[in-house]
Amino acid sequence: MRIVAVIPSRFGSTRFEGKPLALIAGKPMIQWVYESASRASSTNEVVVATDDRRIFDAVESFHGRALMTSTEHRSGSDRVAEAAEQLGLAAEDIAINVQGDQPLVNPACFDAVVQPLLDASDEVMSTLAFAVVDRREYTNPKDCKVVMDHQGYALYFSRAPIPFARDGGEVFTVYKHLGVYAYTRRFLDSFRQLPPGRLEMLEKLEQLRALEYGQRIKVVVTPHDSPEVDLPEDIQRIEAILRSLQK
Repeated sequence: MRIVAVIPSRFGSTRFEGKPLALIAGKPMIQWVYESASRASSTNEVVVATDDRRIFDAVESFHGRALMTSTEHRSGSDRVAEAAEQLGLAAEDIAINVQGDQPLVNPACFDAVVQPLLDASDEVMSTLAFAVVDRREYTNPKDCKVVMDHQGYALYFSRAPIPFARDGGEVFTVYKHLGVYAYTRRFLDSFRQLPPGRLEMLEKLEQLRALEYGQRIKVVVTPHDSPEVDLPEDIQRIEAILRSLQK
């Protein structure tokens, strides 16, 4: 079985154009993600799927592998689906999708997210969650929250604070969704054919398309946070974390 980590990467961004090439401690952000994926024990291959020649060339400059993909994709998962096709993955091979704006993603996250698909042949999609430590992430719409059923399958993802204690005063765990997914090639081929979901369009969360069309998403809780870079000022925060880890 091939297990390929695919990093979908766009140059254009309304909030931070050229984000994948922004330097973090002297290296492009996309390189940090690529190197983390390469250190995972579960991945056979790592590739960046991009629609921009500048990102393609940057990946090749640090001796990584990149694929040029369409500029028309609706989401990162759709881009990963095209990459899986280009790579010639078999129906039951697995693609791991990690967002290119998570420079601190832990290699163990790749191993964790793929495990449900390795354990059970009927699992087709999985993702990660992290128990929120900073309560500001509970109310910040840039941080996606997830709630699960008793078997660990996603009930809903939202930018809103979920779950919400109506009467207040109750202490409960909130889970932040991390942008790391694993899916079979067979699932990706069907996913890319689905029309956009109504909730997907409202929340701007691609994983809701799978839920809206009746697919189950297994959620794995990881002890490793993976903070995202959304704005240029986030880079200083990431570099501060890197310095603390090196002490």
